[in-house]
Amino acid sequence: MTRNFKVKMSYLGTNYHGFQIQDNAVTVQQTVEEVLSSLLCENIKIQGCSRTDTGVHAREFYFNFFTSNTINERGIIFGGNARLPEDIALLSCEQADNDFHARYNCKGKEYEYIVHNSEIKSPFLSDRAYKSWYPIDEKKLDSAAKLFVGEHDFKAFCSTDCDKENTVRTIYSFDVTREGELVKFKVHGNGFLYNMVRILVGTLLFINDGKISEKDMERIFLSKDRTLAGKTVPPHGLYLNRVFY
Repeated sequence: MTRNFKVKMSYLGTNYHGFQIQDNAVTVQQTVEEVLSSLLCENIKIQGCSRTDTGVHAREFYFNFFTSNTINERGIIFGGNARLPEDIALLSCEQADNDFHARYNCKGKEYEYIVHNSEIKSPFLSDRAYKSWYPIDEKKLDSAAKLFVGEHDFKAFCSTDCDKENTVRTIYSFDVTREGELVKFKVHGNGFLYNMVRILVGTLLFINDGKISEKDMERIFLSKDRTLAGKTVPPHGLYLNRVFY
């Protein structure tokens, strides 16, 4: 009997060219598939909840896969973790309905972007946070972040490589907080376009630096022009934080 398993994992994306499998680069999907195929003695293909980019991390990431192996959930977790590298961990596993799909059944995601706001670099954050020495007014940016909340056409805030015809998305919350030298941008929405979170953060940083005004936001939304929004901040500060079903 073939069963469908829903698995939660986390990973550091530093050593991977994103989640999705590629021909000439090591990815999270390839690594996990090879481990599960070895463990279950089958050719396993997993379906991920998102296509994280090169260098992006995930505190919570879901995938599903089918197997005819009689292994139980505990065997998948412990057998998988024993074979996986240290920067990928399986956190939980449960049997799902056969029509469950990690990507298509997802109702929303929450991302967190971390900026190390200091004049002095940290060797512990070099690949886990974006360093910016310019002083950040987190209260001002928390207020500005609320301009993105609601249903909007985010055409101006996604990569020009985005292939989605429908660029309307709903942001449920967007908060900017500070913990010492770390400024955290946390955004929850029903879906995100290619590079959208990194461009939203870059736009807020442009507001902080005085390169864009909060009054410009309505014009930028209406323009649907990527060149009017802020920069695309680097991937290594981005974390897929939570996934909702």
